Amino acid sequence: MAIGYHVLTGIVMILVISGELVPGKGTCQGDIQGLMRECAVYVQRPGPKVNPSAACCKVVKRSDIHCACGRITASVQKMIDMDKVVHVTAFCGKPLAHGTKCGSYVVP
Repeated sequence: MAIGYHVLTGIVMILVISGELVPGKGTCQGDIQGLMRECAVYVQRPGPKVNPSAACCKVVKRSDIHCACGRITASVQKMIDMDKVVHVTAFCGKPLAHGTKCGSYVVP
């Protein structure tokens, strides 16, 4: 079950970030496959908030996180922990500004 969940999370996040689940929007720049491969484990529900790996941070630094935030749907928010997303981006040196909207989540 856990492997299936990880695969589903990865597929949904790839579709969201690439713009496939949000009609009329373009794609976001960055290594989307790398983001999923290296970072999905740090933002998924459930589980503890942990610091991401150096490999995850390398991919985060190359990705357009603000663009990805615009692609997050309600169904994706059920699978990822937005507090963890904020933690990962901040830890990796690309913090989301207070008030940034990611899906329906607003960064405190």
